Formats: sequence, C-alpha cells, structure tokens
Amino acid sequence: MEYDVAFVGLGYVGLSTAVCFADRGINVLGVDIDSKKINRIKNADSPIHEKYMNELLEKAIKKNRLSLSRKVADVTKAKIIFLTVGTPSRKNGSIDLKYIEQASKDIAIAIKDIEEYFVIVIKSTVVPGTALKIIDNLEKHSRKKNSIHFGVIVNPEFLQEGSAINDTLRPDKIVVGVNSEKDKKIIYKLFKKIYRKNLPIVYTTPSNAELIKYANNSLLATKISFMNYISRIAERIPDGDVNEIKNAIGMDKRISESFLNAGLGFGGSCFPKDVKALIAFSKELGVNSEILQSVLAINDTQFMSVFNILNKELGQLEGKRISILGLAFKPETDDIRDATSIKIIKRLLDKKAKVRVYDPIANNNTKRIFGSSITYAKDSESCIRNSDCCIIVTEWKEFKMLKPKDFIRLMKRPLIIDGRRIFSKKQFNKLEYHAIGLG
Repeated sequence: MEYDVAFVGLGYVGLSTAVCFADRGINVLGVDIDSKKINRIKNADSPIHEKYMNELLEKAIKKNRLSLSRKVADVTKAKIIFLTVGTPSRKNGSIDLKYIEQASKDIAIAIKDIEEYFVIVIKSTVVPGTALKIIDNLEKHSRKKNSIHFGVIVNPEFLQEGSAINDTLRPDKIVVGVNSEKDKKIIYKLFKKIYRKNLPIVYTTPSNAELIKYANNSLLATKISFMNYISRIAERIPDGDVNEIKNAIGMDKRISESFLNAGLGFGGSCFPKDVKALIAFSKELGVNSEILQSVLAINDTQFMSVFNILNKELGQLEGKRISILGLAFKPETDDIRDATSIKIIKRLLDKKAKVRVYDPIANNNTKRIFGSSITYAKDSESCIRNSDCCIIVTEWKEFKMLKPKDFIRLMKRPLIIDGRRIFSKKQFNKLEYHAIGLG
C-alpha cells in the first residue's frame, strides 16, 4: 500500500500531527520502534493524554487512514517522510541528536535502491545547522544527492500540550525552511490539502526555521519569568497586585496579554528544555546568554514564594498537613515533567510535612516519583480535608468551583496559597488568603 506521508516517531508531536493529517483525508503511515506504543495506538488507546486524541485516533484507524509499523524501512511507501523523534537534553542542557541521526541513517538505507524522489521533513526541535548534518547523513548512507534524489525541509511544530489537536489544525503560522523550489511545491501541495485555505506559511532557510522554534519558545518563557519577577516586586509594595499590572500592560498591542500570568513558574517538555538548549548552543557560538540564564534562574526559584508564605504563617512544617491541588505542569495534560509541584513536594518532604495531593489525571504519574511517601486524594474535597494549608499549583477548572465555605468547612485551618491566581482576594477575604504577586 502507498501512503501520502510517513511519520518516524509517534511521541507527542508525531502522533498529534499524524492523527490530524489522517482526519483531513491524508493516508498516513506511523512508524515507531516501541512495540507497546504501537499496540496501544492500534487499539485506539493514545499513549499521551490530549484533548480529542482518542476520538481522532479511533476514527483514523477505523477508516484505514492511519497504518502502523515498527520498521523504518517501511517509510519508502510514502514520498514525504516526517521526522518526529525525540531530541532530549544532555546533562549540560545541550541537545542530544542521537535519535534523529539514527532515524535519518535508517531512512537513507531504506531509500538507497529506490529511484523515486523523497522529501524528508524535520519536525523535531533541533538547533540551527542540524538540517545540514541530516543532509550529510542522508547522502553518506544513501549515496544519493540532496535536491537531486531527495530533499530536506525544516518544519518546526508550535503545539501546546492540552490543545495540540486544535493547534495542529488551526495554526498561527506554518514555518517552512526550504532551499529548493521543487521541495517547496511538494510541501505546499500537501499543506493545502490539510489546511485548505489562508495558509499562514512563512518560507525561510532551514537554519532560520530551526532558530525560529527556539526563539519562539524562549520568548514565551521570558514573558513568564519577567512577570514572575514583577510579581516579587508587587508582593513587597503596599496593596501590590501583579494582576492589575498585567491587565494594564497587556492592553499595549506591542506586548499583548498572552503569557503574562504570574504564577509558580513554567514546566513541561518544551520551555525548560528549549531554553537550556539555546543557552548551550549560544555558548558554542561564543554568544552571551545572560538574559536566558536569568529566565531559568527566576523559574527555578519561583516556587520558593510558597515557602516564604508557609514559613511566615506556619513556622515549622514538621507534622503539618499540607494539601496540594494540581500536579501537572499545566491543565488538560498529565505531564509532570519539570512541574513545579515536584519541587514543592520534595521540599515539603524535606521539612517532614505530611503531604496530600490531587490532580484530575496526573496522580498516577506523580506516584511513580513519590510512591507511598505522600497521600493521593480522589477529589478536591478529600484532598483539603483537615489540612493546615492548601496550595493551588495547577489551574484546573474544577478547582475554580471550590467556594470559600468549602475551605472553611473542610480544612483544619483555611490557609490558602493561590499559586495560579484562580481566586480573587475580595472573594476570599474571610479566609487567610495569599497569592502570587499579591502584596
């Protein structure tokens, strides 16, 4: 069977993009060496938690628009091959390209004896210059020439966990790093079938496309850390409130209100990793990266604002019952990678506090880290029952349904630390209410 496209790597980006393409009528082949993952996907059981994912996955498999394989060699059944393998961080923060290098080698060997023209699309997040290395790798192992026998395009993703399906189907922009008119026409023809009209495509060079991804994520991370810095100032001035500052500066069209919410810091699989990778890459180039180092420094210490309040209000934490609402790094995902909750829990345990936690979907992932050293509640109310303090770490919608009377009724001491500003001081004026960026 012939396919329109193939994906090598069915992680968060690969699977999200593959099911969206299939939903647009594209015949997709998904390749991953993980047999357990392949079996789950075949049964329409997504290995990642993402809104609408299981519905689209079931539809794609039922209509035979998504086929699966563990053999990279099978990608030759498609003429457009997306590379969506992981690019993890090394200990020094630099990017590890071993998976994408191996995948490109496997593709090169697979296309070696085939006369047709292939386009390899790098969708994985990679530092500038990686596409050139991939081209060298492809030429070396296939004994073919770039732009003659195959083409390479850089097409970074800009997906947010929790809204990946919508972000894929309705992107703000599509960045295409390409040096060949032939490749440009091939990818445009594909994208026109998927996005259908008003394609927000930005054409640039492969290296620029690679850097755009890092610049994009690093700027968003910078906005978050900047507002967390402002929140620290707001907490120390009379009647300070970082939300009022945010609302005012967000009205400036040059700034916008997006990513200006102060909180307990960013986490997840993208921002921390990408900022660290850009810092490491800058060091290789001899470029000063103090601004990004400050972004990480603020983010790494932002969770301590919780302990400033705890120390003031509770003093010694040994034996104190602390409830944590929210474990995932953001709502609508079960991802706890670099989540602020992990930092807070570790420090609370160091202080010998008794910790009870609840998250709508991230309890099990957290249990893999902390085991029986903390207690896992089945809902919000059982989490805060008889506790000395409640810390809100993730802004899940269901937490916003809690009323002041619920905290008063259930808690031993209704001390609230609102790490995501989901409540208002006015609404909670009869409780001991503290919040990030509130003086």
